[in-house]
Amino acid sequence: MMNATEQEEREYLEEMKEQLMLAVKRVDDSVRQFSDELRQKKQYIHEHQSGMDEADMVAAGQSIDRMAFTGGAAVARKRKLLKLSQSPYFGRVDFASGNTPAAPVYIGVHSFFDEQRRQNLIYDWRAPIASMFYDFELGEASYATPSGTIHGTIDLKRQYKIRDGRMEFMLDSDVNIHDDVLQRELAKSSDDKMKNIVATIQRDQNAVIRNETAQVMVIQGVAGSGKTSIALHRIAFLLYRYRETIAAKDILIISPNKVFADYISNVLPELGEEHIPELGMEELAADLLDNRYPFQTFFEQVSALLDHHDAAFIERLRFKSSFEFLSQLNQYLLHIENTYFNVTELRVGPTLVPHALIQQKFKGYHRVPLLKRFALVAEDVRAYVRDATKRKLSGREKATIGEAIPRMFKLNNVLELYRDFYRWIGRPELLRMGQRLEYADVFALIYLRLRLEGLTAYDHVKHLLVDEMQDYTPVQYAVLSRLFNCRKTILGDVSQTVNPYSASSAETIERVFPQADIVRLYRSYRSTVEITAFAQRLMPNPHILPLERHGPEPDIRRCHSRDEELETIQQLITAFRSSGIHSLGIICKTLLQAEQAYEALQAPDVHLLTDESTSFKEGSIITTAHLAKGLEFDAVIVPFASARTYKTEVDKSMLYVACTRAMHHLTLTYTGELTGFLVG
Repeated sequence: MMNATEQEEREYLEEMKEQLMLAVKRVDDSVRQFSDELRQKKQYIHEHQSGMDEADMVAAGQSIDRMAFTGGAAVARKRKLLKLSQSPYFGRVDFASGNTPAAPVYIGVHSFFDEQRRQNLIYDWRAPIASMFYDFELGEASYATPSGTIHGTIDLKRQYKIRDGRMEFMLDSDVNIHDDVLQRELAKSSDDKMKNIVATIQRDQNAVIRNETAQVMVIQGVAGSGKTSIALHRIAFLLYRYRETIAAKDILIISPNKVFADYISNVLPELGEEHIPELGMEELAADLLDNRYPFQTFFEQVSALLDHHDAAFIERLRFKSSFEFLSQLNQYLLHIENTYFNVTELRVGPTLVPHALIQQKFKGYHRVPLLKRFALVAEDVRAYVRDATKRKLSGREKATIGEAIPRMFKLNNVLELYRDFYRWIGRPELLRMGQRLEYADVFALIYLRLRLEGLTAYDHVKHLLVDEMQDYTPVQYAVLSRLFNCRKTILGDVSQTVNPYSASSAETIERVFPQADIVRLYRSYRSTVEITAFAQRLMPNPHILPLERHGPEPDIRRCHSRDEELETIQQLITAFRSSGIHSLGIICKTLLQAEQAYEALQAPDVHLLTDESTSFKEGSIITTAHLAKGLEFDAVIVPFASARTYKTEVDKSMLYVACTRAMHHLTLTYTGELTGFLVG
């Protein structure tokens, strides 16, 4: 039986949908009018072209551009209105301030301003007034506006679930209702991609999303804390808040791989923002090295660690992932600046150029990258010779000076200087130069290039978002810091490193960005209490707070042979097909294992995700823990969880990542002995 309040709310929803459809019709009418005007304008120009001068043509062109732009804006507005008519709002607060009585404030993914009544019927979740929905319960409340803080009281707080224009439920809040709605949302199956979380943002998450002051914000969040989602909502908030000065194209996301980039690609468009450019760390590296040096990828580096335990390789990684490495590179740069420029005699015709002049000019350009100074010094020397001889220099003389100055520097090639660095620290064995650079050398070489040659390719970026922060090293952060002179949001989880020899913690990052605001998120929303407790056996974290949502205990199944294990996995896939849940991840340690399992299972609806994959597929997926990072599945199977497979520190990290991808069900299978990490 529906109560009167619910009846009123349902009627209001119908009224709101009607208003939205009227607004859509108005947009359609105006678009039609624009296209008619545009056609007439083009027709006019076509007929009168011969009689128009250049100024007329420019004015007509601008007028057409303006119409097309207005038409484009109308189409975007229509898209938002249609989206709103599916789900106009998810929250309401009745707020009274000063002498004004309580008035309802409806909150949705976008705002809706009714032109006829000249009033806001729905507020965008990012609007200042909407922040109260996330930050306060009934009673005293306030929100910040550009002209000061507004104080008052919340008399009513309500939450709705409206889908396809129908109200599925509504809840009044006397306590924190988010939990109730959150439980309902989390208990559902996950769809194919990451979703927006505007209806369930928690207070601590809201503070991160709306932080406008941090130059660098570091979010250290446990598995399932929603850190990536929060970071994307933060970007959406900043785009809304600073829409006069920053657009989607001014933001860059550094994402760990193409699959992850595809997985998160829905979130910002759902929030009404355009797609944001993204770049993988390797693409950035290839760009910064002008594709001159082939190099190993991060995925290949991790695969090499998983395939065989090479002590020398690990030592090289450890060293190049340390702060000491970065500070020694800086000392080396100082050393070569002070000692590698040896001025030799330079005679141009009868004129002898003084040593002191060349030395002084070189030192004078200390703000210019080292290898860029030679051309400037050569120009100064030419001016000196010109003044001394009171005549213009010949092309030959100019060239002589231009060639002589760089020769005075011991080495002129960045790669040669990088090799020399290892000689200088007395550890030449730490550099292995084969057909390709090792991944650990890539950003060190880029850092030297930045310092010695200077690069300014990314000046247009106004906000940088870096995900999986734990997988990057101090030298990589030093490169990002010099390359992107803008605000940054950096996020990750130290426990989810795929390479413990080169992992960075929030503290490590803080040393590169001393001004960073660090936020720690301990509440985990993804997995059930049982799955979270199971993963804690691998990586204990006393601070983690799982949301009270229960499910079956993780299931460890022992098999007597590899064939039996594959048969078991096959049965689990069959059971999954008829279970009504949406997504299944079969997460292996190595790509080879994943490929072999994929071949053996021969299931047409199971997709293999590799480091070459570019899109996230729905349904069942076989992949590696490395590539599954950041993704989540209703059910996860971790095959081959034997002592033979999972034995090193890197293996343990992989196992933790694999287990923490599961929302509702986790099953591990093995033959022989179970991995020691889960025994006891």
